[in-house]
Amino acid sequence: MKKEPRIRILVADDHYVVRMGVIAIINNEPDMEVVAEAANGTQAVELFNKHKPDLVLLDARMPHKSGIQAAKEIKAQHGAVRILMLTAFDGDEDIHKALSAGAQGYVLKSSTGEQLVPALRAVAADKRWIPEEVAERLARRKEFEPLTPRELEVLHELAKGLANKQIADIMNISLHTTKEYLKNILTKLHVSDRTEAVTLAIQRGLIHL
Repeated sequence: MKKEPRIRILVADDHYVVRMGVIAIINNEPDMEVVAEAANGTQAVELFNKHKPDLVLLDARMPHKSGIQAAKEIKAQHGAVRILMLTAFDGDEDIHKALSAGAQGYVLKSSTGEQLVPALRAVAADKRWIPEEVAERLARRKEFEPLTPRELEVLHELAKGLANKQIADIMNISLHTTKEYLKNILTKLHVSDRTEAVTLAIQRGLIHL
C-alpha cells in the first residue's frame, strides 16, 4: 500500500521555546513534518519561497515583519498555500486582520495542546478552523463602528499619554479638529474617557504598544 505524503509545514514564531514545542508536537505526528522554521516574518517569507511548504503556521506578531504581513505576501505569491495563525492575541481586530490576510484558521496559544494538531489537519485539507472562542470575539467586532485612519492615528498618540495640544502639533491639525477626532473615537468605542479608549483599543488589537 502506497504511503500518503506528509503535510510539509513551515513554523514561524519569534519565541524560541514556543517554536521548539510546536515543532516537537508536529514532528510527533506520522502524517506531518516541519520543513523549515523562522524567528520573524521576513524569514518566514524567505523560507516559504525556498521550501514551498503545504502549510504555514504563523505567529501574528513577530519582529521585522508581522505574521499578518507575511501571510499577505505569501498568499500573494502562492494562493494555494494554507495558512494557520497560532497566537496569544485574541482581540477581534487581530483576528479580522489575520483572516483578511488569507489565514484559514486561528488558534490561540492558550489552547495549543488540544487544538493545534486537528487545526493543522483541517487547514491542510483546505477547511476553515475558527474555534468557538475566536468566533465569539470576531462577532463582537460588529458592535463597533470602524475607526478612520486619522482616528487610529490619534488613538496611537493617545496611547503615548500625549495631551490634545501635543497631538494637534504632531499631526499638524487644529486643537478643535483633535477634539472632534477624540469625540468620534469615544463614541465609536462606546467608552467615556481617553484611558478607557486606549485600554479597549489594545484589548481589541486596534493598536499595539
